[in-house]
Amino acid sequence: MKPHILKRETILSRNTEEVFDFFSKAENLNIITPPVLGFKIITPLPVDMKKGTIIDYQIKLNGIPFRWRTEITKWDPPHCFEDTQIKGPYKIWIHEHLFEERNGRTHMTDTVSYLSPGGPLEFIPHNLFVKKKVNYIFDYRQKIFEGLFPLKN
Repeated sequence: MKPHILKRETILSRNTEEVFDFFSKAENLNIITPPVLGFKIITPLPVDMKKGTIIDYQIKLNGIPFRWRTEITKWDPPHCFEDTQIKGPYKIWIHEHLFEERNGRTHMTDTVSYLSPGGPLEFIPHNLFVKKKVNYIFDYRQKIFEGLFPLKN
């Protein structure tokens, strides 16, 4: 079964070093995650972010609590990093973050490859609520980024 792809580009009014520094702090995930997810980092903070780092979280999806464990599978400051679900609510979750500086602004591209559980019937939970939930999370992040890194003319 082929994973779904969500791709978002965000323009932030900071250079790539500043933006990457924000993302290199796991505790900042609390700021950019919708409160409805009941997101909590279980791994003791601060987390030493690098390739191979494992981070444990707790989240709620539709009110159901899940443990989520990810590994940093790519780490190339300040250009990109990738986190991959080891254990959690998805069958597949690979989130790549790319950062490109253009004219003093950072163009950040999030690409998420994901697949819900459900085997051959995966399309049912995906179409009923997973797709909406994933888009909601990234819409929320976009609003938070606009407040944290407002565009300047």
